[in-house]
Amino acid sequence: MSTEIDPHIDPHIDRLLKRDSFIERGARSRARALLDPGSMRELAGPFERLHSPWLAMQQLVTQADDGVVVAKGRLDGHPTVVLAIEGAYQGGSMGEIGGAKIAGSLELAARDNRRGIPTRAVILFETGGVRLQEANLGLASIAEIQSAVVDLRRYQPVIGVSAGTVGCYGGMSIVAGLCSWLVLTREARLGLNGPQVIEQEAGVAEFDARKRDLIWGLTGGAQRVAAGLADACVQDDTAEVRATVARLFAQGLPAVHRSERADAFLASLERVDTARQPTPEDVRTIYRHGDA
Repeated sequence: MSTEIDPHIDPHIDRLLKRDSFIERGARSRARALLDPGSMRELAGPFERLHSPWLAMQQLVTQADDGVVVAKGRLDGHPTVVLAIEGAYQGGSMGEIGGAKIAGSLELAARDNRRGIPTRAVILFETGGVRLQEANLGLASIAEIQSAVVDLRRYQPVIGVSAGTVGCYGGMSIVAGLCSWLVLTREARLGLNGPQVIEQEAGVAEFDARKRDLIWGLTGGAQRVAAGLADACVQDDTAEVRATVARLFAQGLPAVHRSERADAFLASLERVDTARQPTPEDVRTIYRHGDA
């Protein structure tokens, strides 16, 4: 039997083999891949030892950058700061230090714009939301991030990206909703509460966290774009993610930010039949009907 590889490999398989997965990159690698080659400079990096003072008190291992990478550089020649959350550390949760790094960077970008330096921002979401071990300090830091996003987006687009595998949940999903543009992969998930939390609090009849098709059907990247809660669903390909971010930056600020259309989204929610589990098709129809 011949062991030679068939040279006439399926083109689709060939593309998959050659793909540069964005999901498989860590936070620092993702930031570097988005910025122009050689332009990245990391701020408040791991050698600064800005780790959480609270985790060690609870016998938990800290990380020298607290799971947040701040990378300043250029994207298509324009000043850009990339804020990448490391989902592999504490589930990408936001504590006092990591939250302060993101909020402070956004505030400095807004200050740059007021001084005539048109600095833009990308936030790479892989986060379950607030870090429970830091409780109110984490919540306060997320509130500061939200305020900083609203300030910066008056000048330049703030683009959010969630690729997978953690997704974007909790208070950080509200930050994602405040972004000028939001990019998701098909593997990404976006929601205020995760499936396990919903099942735990409301019961399996409300949401069965074992049904992966239901989870992605309601909160996955393709569904969120179809429902108008995100702007682009891209393949797990680094070049495609970067090209999409560059294209949205080139479009400039949206005419109306998504968060300024809250009334339309709330009106759509009023049409949900809570007597039964809505299907993904129901959700798309509800939001399209409401033009949210």
